[in-house]
Amino acid sequence: MGPTVPVVTLWDWLPAAFDPVLILIAVWLGWKADQFGKVLIVGMVALAVSVLVSWGISSLGIPWIAPVRSDGLTLFPVRFVAAMLWASGAYAARRLAKG
Repeated sequence: MGPTVPVVTLWDWLPAAFDPVLILIAVWLGWKADQFGKVLIVGMVALAVSVLVSWGISSLGIPWIAPVRSDGLTLFPVRFVAAMLWASGAYAARRLAKG
């Protein structure tokens, strides 16, 4: 019997991409970035902060849109790509606003 591939549906990873803490940190720092290369760092920071906050909230037993638990999906790649997209959007918006 071969290994089984986990099936993760859209409804499983969508909350991870729309974690409010992830969005807030990524957009705020993406807006503040003065070079596009810093968006990668912003994505990493937003991922780390959102996972820590989500883990803390989940540990307290408070319901959260994107919980981080040992028995659930953390979906680090989805969170990182989402953070990069949110930060890139904020960076581009600031560049357009500045003219």
